[in-house]
Amino acid sequence: MQVILWFIFSQINMMSVTVDDLPGAGLRIETQDYAEILQGIQNQLKSFDAPAIGFVNETKLYRDEKLQVERLALLRAWMKAGYELGNHTFSHHSLHRTELTDYLVDIKKGETLLRPLLAEFGQVPRYFRHPMLHTGQTMETKAKVHSFLKELGYQIAPVTIDSSEWIYARAYDRALLDREQDLASRIANDYVRYMLDKTAYFERQSEVLLGRNMAQTLLIHANRLNRDHLNRLLGDLKDRGYRFVTLEEALKDPAYQMEDRFTGRGGITWLHRWCIGEGKRDLILPNEPEASPFVMDASGLASE
Repeated sequence: MQVILWFIFSQINMMSVTVDDLPGAGLRIETQDYAEILQGIQNQLKSFDAPAIGFVNETKLYRDEKLQVERLALLRAWMKAGYELGNHTFSHHSLHRTELTDYLVDIKKGETLLRPLLAEFGQVPRYFRHPMLHTGQTMETKAKVHSFLKELGYQIAPVTIDSSEWIYARAYDRALLDREQDLASRIANDYVRYMLDKTAYFERQSEVLLGRNMAQTLLIHANRLNRDHLNRLLGDLKDRGYRFVTLEEALKDPAYQMEDRFTGRGGITWLHRWCIGEGKRDLILPNEPEASPFVMDASGLASE
């Protein structure tokens, strides 16, 4: 069976699109911004017949501790459009900077509205993603979180194509808010180029580690940048030979059976985690693409 699965997955380029920080992320963002972001992303996913799962931070459904029913309605519309939702904790706190007991409470709190919402569609939440991909700095912590998630019925959603897309999104937001359209266009063009370079890099990393290009899981965020330009990225990925699939289908790739033993501080791709966990750190490829200097400057992060 493993041989058959290997043959199948080695012949098909598959990618699952996963979208973090629903209902949205960005600078000076309000309910209308959330609506435009999610609708824009949905429209572009639909144009490529691309399944997707969105990971929710329920704190963003509130303003001044009061539930904004319009924001919850945006998640319901996401479900009605045929897309899935997962748990990204309530507050988007890092496990590395939060007491474990508090982190577990935040996971449970993150399904307060999510679980009944999915029940409306005859579903239950199936996938959890750690904020910032911080999964624990000891194997004991990782095991306790994993056990808690398993009790709630969750599977951890891995990432193989990780990036600094959030830096591009911040730079793009700043350019739009400052009405610097030319700069915003330049950032968007470089974003698509950068993400394709990242994809090529992780394809090579997969081939070095596994001898083939595995079913990839792409991490992006619900932001204005993807509201406006996700279709360009998806189009180029399709031209690269990818077929977009659900997270469930992607995780059937046997590669995802490898254990995540990474306990470092960073939030890194599972491809690099597996290299480290298998004692094959020397297989991690050099020259991983980085955000362009002008984008770092435009984001304001270079001076922080």
